[in-house]
Parts: sequence; structure tokens; C-alpha cells
Amino acid sequence: MFIVRYARADAPAAVGVVPGELPGPVHPLAEVGSLSELLTLPLDRVRELTTEASTRPAESGEVTLLPPVDGRTEVWASGVTYLRSRDARVEESSQKDVYQKVYEAQRPELFFKSVAWRVLCDGEPIGIRSDSELNVPEPELAVVANAAGEIVGYLVCNDVSSRTIEGENPLYLPQAKVYAGACSVSAGIRVAWDVEHAHELGITLTIERGGKTVFSGETSTDQMQRGYDDLVSWLYRGDHYPHGVVLSTGTGIIPGMEFRLQGGDDVRITIDQVGSLTNRVVVGTEPFARLGHDDAATSRRGMHV
Repeated sequence: MFIVRYARADAPAAVGVVPGELPGPVHPLAEVGSLSELLTLPLDRVRELTTEASTRPAESGEVTLLPPVDGRTEVWASGVTYLRSRDARVEESSQKDVYQKVYEAQRPELFFKSVAWRVLCDGEPIGIRSDSELNVPEPELAVVANAAGEIVGYLVCNDVSSRTIEGENPLYLPQAKVYAGACSVSAGIRVAWDVEHAHELGITLTIERGGKTVFSGETSTDQMQRGYDDLVSWLYRGDHYPHGVVLSTGTGIIPGMEFRLQGGDDVRITIDQVGSLTNRVVVGTEPFARLGHDDAATSRRGMHV
């Protein structure tokens, strides 16, 4: 089952469930008006409501699946949780020992990634900075936690990043990670109770350019140095998330220093049991200028089903 955010023609965004695989019929979850409201509830109540919704009649006609993050729900991310990530950061950085220390430390690297209105969805463009030469996608499993820090479900996340900027100085991390088009997630939250062996999920990344594969890689979440509950607990030590949070858990696939994303590249990430995410790369801020300005415009983004 997937929890989704969706819109019908000329109607505001709503919350629903897809009992099977995406894309599929959407069944309305009328008890809440937003995903952020749903994430204020205990896990048992979320499970009860979504199960009930799955037995109702599906929406008739075409609906658009929107990014499944809204309201005051924030997106955060983790760094250097895989050995490959540590090695890549050391390779690119002028401050190499910083990343070795983070990888070995008890306290994880956690950083803010996006407000809800900036988050992109499957089928939408992702962005790379025009002032960065070396940019990469970072395919990651993201956990969705409620206000109590309980894991409700999982998303595919692309933590698009500038290796040029972060490599120049670790203090430039916000500019390397937080910018227009830098955060994309899959179209539905795969509920946690449907995912078996969540710490053993295969992840694949494929990048195509002009119809040809220019990079592919794979890893598994069993290669992570840290557990999901541990990462979430550190995030909640320092703040409250009354409308829940999305926490991307780090990447284990990073192209070599010779690889550079280009405008027009197609990036596809797949995570076993969780779903897939496909985005085309664009350069600069202009394609994202309308995000957050107009509810009618933002409600038309996403996947049509």
C-alpha cells in the first residue's frame, strides 16, 4: 500500500491510498486534509485509517499524484552513512579527515534539505546549479516519520548535490545541498508494515544521455553504517516535528570524479519494494521559479493516473 497526495481537475490537493502498486486507483482518505495532518497521528491510527480507506471506492477519472510532502513537514538528510559515501567525500574534499571522522563518530551528519513546497516528484525536472561544474544525483532511501518519531513509511529520494561546492569547503554544504531543484521523491509513501527486511533493500541508479546509459550503479541498504531508527532518534533529540519529517538516509552510489550531470540527462532510481523515481535534469533556477507561488500551478505537478 502507498499513501499518496493527489489532485483532481479544479480541486484542491487531497490524501489517499493506492492499495496495490503505483500507478493505480486512488482511494480517498477523507479523515485528514493533508499528509502533514496524517503525520500528527500515532502509527497505529495511521495504519487504521489507511486500511479503512483502501476498502472505499476509488476516485473516478484522472487524478494527478503530487509530491507526498506538504504543509510544515520538512525534508532532512543524512550524510556519510555508507563506506562509498565516505570515500567519495574524501576524494572530492580539501578537508579529507572531516568525513572519516563523521563516518566513525557516534553522532551522524544530519542536514536540512527542503521545505515541502520545494519538493519535486516523479516525472518532474530536477536541477543542477549553474555555478557548479561537478554535480551528481544521490539515490537514497528516505524514511517518513510521524510527530512521535515512529517510522510510517519509505520513499525513494534523489538528494541532488554539487560536489564542486561541498568539496571546496565543508562549510558550503547548505549551498551544495539546498537549492532550486535539488530534492525529488517518489510519488507515494510505501507503508512501513508492507516492507519486509527494510535493512536489505536493493538500490539502483541509471543515468541516460541521448538515449544511452552513461552511468549505472547499485548498492543495498545493508551496506549502511547506521540504522534508520538511530538516525531518526538523533534528529528528534534537537527539535520537535509536529507534522512529521522525511529523513533521507544517505547514498551508497556516487559516480567517479570524472562524471558530471548535464542538462537533458534522465536519472532513474529504483529501490526494492519502495518504488522508482525518474527525473530529467535542467540547469539553473528558472524552471522552478513558480514553485510555492501559486497553488493552482503546484497542484498540477506530478504523475497522472
